[in-house]
Amino acid sequence: MESLANLESFIRSAELGGFSAAAGRLALTPAAVSRNVAMLERNLGVRLFQRSTRNLTLTEAGELFLSAVSDHVEALQTAIAEVSSEGGEPSGVLKVSMSPNFGAQHILPLLPDFLARYPRIRPEWMFENRQVDLIAEGYDAAIGGGFELTPGIVARTLGPAHVIAVASPDYVRDRTQPFDPAGLAAFDGISMRSLNSGRLRQWIMRNAEGEEMPAALTGTVVLNDPAAIARAACLGLGIAMLAVPDALPYLENGELIRLLPDWYADVGPISLYYASRTLLPAKTRVFIDFVTEHFRRERLAERFAGSLGASNMPKGR
Repeated sequence: MESLANLESFIRSAELGGFSAAAGRLALTPAAVSRNVAMLERNLGVRLFQRSTRNLTLTEAGELFLSAVSDHVEALQTAIAEVSSEGGEPSGVLKVSMSPNFGAQHILPLLPDFLARYPRIRPEWMFENRQVDLIAEGYDAAIGGGFELTPGIVARTLGPAHVIAVASPDYVRDRTQPFDPAGLAAFDGISMRSLNSGRLRQWIMRNAEGEEMPAALTGTVVLNDPAAIARAACLGLGIAMLAVPDALPYLENGELIRLLPDWYADVGPISLYYASRTLLPAKTRVFIDFVTEHFRRERLAERFAGSLGASNMPKGR
């Protein structure tokens, strides 16, 4: 009977298009993956891949074999994972990447309860404003938005990333509030400079009727960090465009209020990213379940939805 290591090396190499990519997924060296595939070919008596210096492509026999075995290997991996989780407590270093402000506000507070439930897991959480390469950099998971879904990575949606207009109560107290996004041009604006492009972020807002309009936010103050923008808005420096999760603590304590309650910008989902393999380490699987259950229980997807207007926003004190 063929070994699981040989079969998995073949399947991952076919899925990811190379031995090096498969090695990163399987925590092996490229040479070990190549050797496993060569052994499989020798045992079967057929060539599964056409190899060149740049490309690795399946032969006709390789395509037939992949179709025949991939589902069975996945089922076997699932069975192994279920049995192993029964016999041992989740443990090991859990390396996760998340944005600093969102992570500190909404994920870090989960850590005491998570560690109380899984004391053998050692968290190594990186708070960083960048898209990491989960496989190449050895991350178990990442939380954020806009990640490129490279082969082998899946995204589990946690909630929407909706951006809304906010300001401090003192700033708007003696001013007539804007009627639509075009009206923001009459106010001081706290703009965000993108770390990736170096340009000022531009927002297209929409309402429930499907109308769209650019947010005419001026660059009176320019910052590059959502936490700093939120604090600047609290200090009365002007109107800011903030993702609801970043604004929520200040909306709850009354330091900020929402303007244009019928308008928001949709910048995609907030997702939990991880490798798509069925045989996830127990530490990763319980982390995914813990976070998604927290979001469901606390109805965070609904609370993060700027599309619901002012009805789901907390009232200021």
